[in-house]
Parts: sequence; structure tokens; C-alpha cells
Amino acid sequence: MGPIQGWRRFWRSGILIIRFVLFLYAATVILAMLFEEYLIFPAPRPQDGYDNPLGLRFEDVTFDAADGTRLHGWYFRDPQARGHILYCHGNAICVPQLAEFADWLRARTGYSVLVFDYRGYGRSQGRPREAGVMTDGRAARQWLCDREGIAGRDIVLMGRSIGGAVAVDLSTDVPHRGLVLEATFSSLPEVAAVHFPVLPAQWLMRTRMNSAEKISRFQGRLLQMHGTADEVVPLALGQRLHAAATCKKQWVILEGVGHNEHWPEEYYVQLDALLDELSSHKPAAGSDATSHGMVPLPTN
Repeated sequence: MGPIQGWRRFWRSGILIIRFVLFLYAATVILAMLFEEYLIFPAPRPQDGYDNPLGLRFEDVTFDAADGTRLHGWYFRDPQARGHILYCHGNAICVPQLAEFADWLRARTGYSVLVFDYRGYGRSQGRPREAGVMTDGRAARQWLCDREGIAGRDIVLMGRSIGGAVAVDLSTDVPHRGLVLEATFSSLPEVAAVHFPVLPAQWLMRTRMNSAEKISRFQGRLLQMHGTADEVVPLALGQRLHAAATCKKQWVILEGVGHNEHWPEEYYVQLDALLDELSSHKPAAGSDATSHGMVPLPTN
């Protein structure tokens, strides 16, 4: 075989390899697009935990979203509540796994706490998509307003990870006095770009959750925290979101804390201060609301 034939064979082999690589890349992009919503919203439906094994006191509630989707939640009501928290959870957890934390949060803060599942999660009906999940947050807020006879502005919005995007969205259509964000991001495509840098996430993703674009419309009090060791939502994306906020804001950086870890006491001290500021009265010394104890972990 002469040198010319050898080069031709080399180039043919090279072209075949390039075609194969391009095919794999295209297939990966297509699969990512097809399964985008499943990857973002795994929507667990646990069968256990609903029998309340810890013996906690709460109201088991159901309510309908604007499109008729039936949603489920647990309401940890304090009869002498000095305020109300609507808690929006992360993407891989359901109400039963939040119960111990929600009860602890109620006891510590003296605020009643509503936790709920987005559509497709737990006992909530439907299939989760960005618009639907945002609609679910509005339905939960309306239920709490109706239940307690309060205005939306009197509810403190609290969101963790992807739930932070839901809380930010809620804060833009009704004035809220307080917004608490834990380990959340500026936009979802920016998170995807960190984990899948070879994919054109900014161009392909339908689910945007662009909180950095929305948060400038919130003019209440913002408390935002992020751990420096967060491997799911890098600190830089939390900083980008915080920089976009134009309200009175506080930024708490937790050294060495990851995404699915216990938040240390130093964060909850800041949360206490914010809730005291927003409340008409502080919890009495020695009351149930001032007993701290170990923080139950609400994972993502």
C-alpha cells in the first residue's frame, strides 16, 4: 500500500470517528432535552411517612391550583402564631420528609409553617413543569391566606434550592415583607452549565427559573444563605442572585457547608432576627418557640 492510499485510509478512519463522536453528542443533547423535566423534577412519591410515625401535630390539607390540579400539604399551626411561613422545598423531597423540620421551625420561631408538595410530588396530582410548579406556589399561598384571614404580604416566603426559585417567583406578583432563600441559584441553565459544560444548556433548556431576572421586583426584606462547599449549586450562582436583588438584603456565607447538610446555628440566629423584625412581637423567653435543639435536616 502506497503512502497516498495510507493517508486516504487514515482520513476515512478519522472522518468515521468524528461522525461517531458527533452522533453521540447529538444523541446526548436529544436525550437531555427529552428527559429535562424528569431530571429537574424527579417527583418522588414515597409510600411511608404519611401515618405520622413521630406523632407530630399538624393539619393534613388539600387545595386546588388554578388549573384544577389537586395539591397536598401539611400545616403546622401555632394557635398563638406571631406570623406565617410558606416553605417551598427542594426537588427531591416530599412533605413527610419535611415534617420534623417544619415542626421544629414552628417551635423555634413561633410562626405557623405550611409545607406542600408541587404537582407530581407525594400525594399531589399532576406532572411537574416550571409553570405548573409556580402555579402551585400561588395556590399554597392563597390557601394559607384563606385559612388565616391574612394578606399575602404577611406571609414570609422561604425556599430551599429549587424551592427558592418558587419563592422568588411568588415574591414578584404580591408584595411580601420577608423572603428567605437557602442554597438557591440565579437561573437553572447556569446550574446545568456547571454540571454539563459540554451541553448548550443556555440555548436548549425550556425550564429557566430565572430568579436573577425576577428578584429585583421584590422590595421586602431578604435573607439569603449559601455554603462555600455547595457542590450542587455553586456559591457563585447564589452570589449572582444576591447581587441582582435591589431590596434591603442580608447575605450569610457558611464556611465548609454543602448543599444537603445541616445549616449551622449561626444561620438560624440570623433567621430569628429577621422574623423578630417582621413580627409584631417576639416569642416569650422560655416558651416552646425559643427552644432550639438539634435542627432536623430537610434534604434537597
